[in-house]
Amino acid sequence: MKPDRLADGVYRVAAQIGNRDLFEGIWPIPDGVMLNSYVIKGGNKRVLIDLVKDWDGALDAVDQQLESLSLGAGNLDYIIINHMEPDHTGAMAKIVAKYPDVQILCSDKAVSLIKHFYKIEKNVRAVKDGETLDLGGKTLQFFMTPNIHWPETMMTFLVEDGILFSCDAFGSFGRYDACFDDEQSEESLVHLASETERYYANIVSSFSSFVIRGIAKLDGLDIKVVAPSHGVVWRSEPKKIIDWYKRLATYMQGPREKEVAVIWSSMYGNTQALLSSIVEGIKSEGLPVHVLQVPQTHESFVLEKVWRSEGLVIGMPTYEYKMFPPMYHVLDILERSHVTGRKTLRFGSFGWSGGAQKQFDEFSTAMKLDCKGVIEYQGSPTDEDKKKAYELAKAMAKEIKG
Repeated sequence: MKPDRLADGVYRVAAQIGNRDLFEGIWPIPDGVMLNSYVIKGGNKRVLIDLVKDWDGALDAVDQQLESLSLGAGNLDYIIINHMEPDHTGAMAKIVAKYPDVQILCSDKAVSLIKHFYKIEKNVRAVKDGETLDLGGKTLQFFMTPNIHWPETMMTFLVEDGILFSCDAFGSFGRYDACFDDEQSEESLVHLASETERYYANIVSSFSSFVIRGIAKLDGLDIKVVAPSHGVVWRSEPKKIIDWYKRLATYMQGPREKEVAVIWSSMYGNTQALLSSIVEGIKSEGLPVHVLQVPQTHESFVLEKVWRSEGLVIGMPTYEYKMFPPMYHVLDILERSHVTGRKTLRFGSFGWSGGAQKQFDEFSTAMKLDCKGVIEYQGSPTDEDKKKAYELAKAMAKEIKG
């Protein structure tokens, strides 16, 4: 890859990560992910904003781009660390060895993390909220935005060019050959939309209240470009991605989209036998339905659809007196991600004994679900069970539709 020019003296140096690994060791990235770092050449100072992990050739890719910008060994004044997670700092020790006199600027809480993660204490300095740094014709300003999505997180704003370096905020999964939002094809934009929402649901959703606070803190800035550490750079519609994240953050408390996510699993087809009645009942009210089977569908994609949907239907059988294990795992992920308050139905079969409902009730209480009904039956469903399922699903959809 070659550096991408964002403005005079401002460049993205990026690496495209493939799909063989899981992001954070849990989330699949079937279309890979971008690792974006940024270079600023001021009148008398040179800066690298955020780093990379030595992952899938990322360090070599960034090194080559730095060399092409005449940032060889020793030719760097500052490294700005917005966020300490290893996908943005994993190669720190190697990069600092290349620039032994470089000054590392970060939030106060990041100082100790740099020490504990990378054993680096020399030339590390905490910056204050609102503090500025003069690079000679270009000015950086730092804003503390904790818990988007670690406590030490901050953002860096390039005043003269209106560029916000936001690290994990406003990011997306996926690899993109073109740097900017306005360079994407229609097909790429569709893919970007899905991977932006999945990234938010998987990585950021638990911290939605902090997202809203962080965005409010940026209100007074004249943001012309949003440059995250994953995904594309937003230059034609910087407000679009900010407003998009704000909307995604509001899904925690609501309102959410008038859609229903139906998450189901079945051992021998008896729970599945009620699925069509549920789906038809929802569709009869004209609501979009996302139907996802587990464990065949990874929880990453389940969470994406559940996060945006006002309605949630859980279908699973009893397994040895408890919930079907794959569904238990999915609900655990949903609870950890602060999925709360959805209008909910639950259906499922049991063999010699029930028991799944008791465990589901515990999740329902913890997640503050607004449960609209349960259809549980021994063996296969009767026609009466199917009619009840249709009517309950229809009623819930009608309530969501308003």
